Order: sequence, then C-alpha cells, then structure tokens
Amino acid sequence: MPRSLLPQELFRHLENGRPLRLLDVREPWEHAWAALPQSQLIPLGDLPLRWSEIAGAAGQPWLVYCHHGVRSWQAALFLEAQGFKEVYSLTGGIDAWSLTVDPLVRRY
Repeated sequence: MPRSLLPQELFRHLENGRPLRLLDVREPWEHAWAALPQSQLIPLGDLPLRWSEIAGAAGQPWLVYCHHGVRSWQAALFLEAQGFKEVYSLTGGIDAWSLTVDPLVRRY
C-alpha cells in the first residue's frame, strides 16, 4: 500500500537532501502551468504504457503527485504492482503544496 506524504514532509525531505524522485501524473497543460522542480511528467493515462521509462529507478524512493492527490494515489498503487518498493503519494497534490509550502506555485 502506498504511503502518503504531506507537503510539509516533502519539503523537509527535499530540504534535507534526501534522494526522492518526483513523478507528476497530471496532463501536460497542468505540468506547464505549475510543477515541482525536477519532476518527471508521465500522465496517469500514459503510465501503463510508459512506466518502463522509470523502471530503472524502481529501487529508489518515488513521490507521485497530481492536482489534489487522487491520480497520484492510483499511480502509486500501479507502480507498487510493478515492483517499485518505496512509493509515496503527495497528500492534497500540488494544490496543497501551493497552499502550505510555496505560494509562488500557481494554483488552478
């Protein structure tokens, strides 16, 4: 079962330099509007066909995010089924990140 990570917890992970790969499962227009730095975009609908693009890093911790946290939870479940060992879903998505961590990230 994927674990949830609050935006403040993600901030602390990133601030402390903890290696954590970021996967954005929103649509390209959403990613263009607002995204976390150094995140990789694979929309949820494309993930079943494209997950092999990130399979080489399956042993690393991954944080999956979307707009509010629903798609990222589904993506995290999928990645775990593919053998990813440490997968987190960002609680509240990038919207919660904007509200609680970085107000400069545009909301939509």
